[in-house]
Amino acid sequence: MTAALVLAALLAVACVVIVALPFLREPAPTADRVDDLDPLVRDRLELAERRDRALEALRELEADHRAGRVDDDDYRAAVGSLRREAAEALRALDAAQEQPRRR
Repeated sequence: MTAALVLAALLAVACVVIVALPFLREPAPTADRVDDLDPLVRDRLELAERRDRALEALRELEADHRAGRVDDDDYRAAVGSLRREAAEALRALDAAQEQPRRR
């Protein structure tokens, strides 16, 4: 009976090790440097980050306004410029994505 329990425990440990091995190995990155990116891809990433920052700032402003942390006058003063910035970023990103299709 004891031998069977020891054998079962060893088998369980072996199964856990075999299943866990792929997760314990460090994957070798092919290239994780930003410098290796194509200039068009790098430009698109920068434009996407600009878009994301503008939209996030707009979301935060609207959430603060709804929560009462920003009054109506300050909201009206800030929302226009943030919307313009988000729209410009979206237009620039759309234009950058259309460039390769035109070629």
